[in-house]
Amino acid sequence: QVQLVESGGGLVQPGGSLRLSCAASGFFFSNYAMSWYRQAPGKERELVATISNFGRRTTYADSVKGRFTISRDNVKNTVFLQMNSLKPEDTAVYYCNGKLLADDYWGQGTQVTVSS
Repeated sequence: QVQLVESGGGLVQPGGSLRLSCAASGFFFSNYAMSWYRQAPGKERELVATISNFGRRTTYADSVKGRFTISRDNVKNTVFLQMNSLKPEDTAVYYCNGKLLADDYWGQGTQVTVSS
């Protein structure tokens, strides 16, 4: 069955860094665009970053441009989100998403808390 398993979340001080990983299985990973979303308490889920199926194109939310980098390894079926210069407003549950036409797969989420 399809699985997306996120890891790498945690508690970090403002200005710090984290690297999230999302391991995919059960579908043909290299056919899918992959994204990271986040949802803060009391807010709607928002798109953070997207990477095309072979990694040639990436897009970012304005709020994370220049600080976050999305990447993927199609051999290991994994997508990453490198997060630098973290701010308290980056605190949220981060979700991995895989999308192709009508297929729309989600992970269970990993908590990122930025606090001193």
